Amino acid sequence: MATILRDWSYRYPWLYDAIASVSAIAVGGTDRFRQLALQDLDLPPEATVLDLCCGGGQATRYLTALTPNVFGLDASPKALRRAIHHVPQATFVEGWAERMPFEDEQFDLVHTSAALHEMEPNQLRQIIKEVYRVLKPGGVFALVDFHAPQNPLFMPALAVFLLLFETETSWQLLRTDLPALLADFQFQNAPDAKAGDRPVPQAILYAGGSLQVIHAYKPLT
Repeated sequence: MATILRDWSYRYPWLYDAIASVSAIAVGGTDRFRQLALQDLDLPPEATVLDLCCGGGQATRYLTALTPNVFGLDASPKALRRAIHHVPQATFVEGWAERMPFEDEQFDLVHTSAALHEMEPNQLRQIIKEVYRVLKPGGVFALVDFHAPQNPLFMPALAVFLLLFETETSWQLLRTDLPALLADFQFQNAPDAKAGDRPVPQAILYAGGSLQVIHAYKPLT
């Protein structure tokens, strides 16, 4: 059942959008959810931005309001066709997140929205390594994804959603200390932390703790 519903949600964009809209009610709606990871970012003028695992461009269009230099990367040609149609002002590239077709230190911001829970643990580690590679020194990895709820009232709804529409990798992410994992790859919670004193990135929690937003910075030095 879960496999069928998951397949349908990706096969039919209207169904995916409907599911996303219902799921986003807990944080104030789809518009707010798509911008959660973008709050309080301090980007340089003309920043170069990557929307990682961009899908059909649902979040990419919000990035184009911040800068004209927006790229989207996804492995699905079908999703990219939708993205190109809906966000023609961005540049979209087909490719794998764990083997990004970009140069070192190309981006000021790498953003991803509800994608990391799709990855196997080794795949997740390789993606984080690649994000670090393509970020400029002082650049930020901004992400939003699932988190084990702190409020037990949110656990049943999240569990049902994961059982119907997601895979085991989602449950693995709930058991992962994502800030600590990012720190293992030298990410920190500010771009100007001193060498040898790199505080672990912090997660800001929403929807009873069932969503986490993290801003993880590549050190300046």
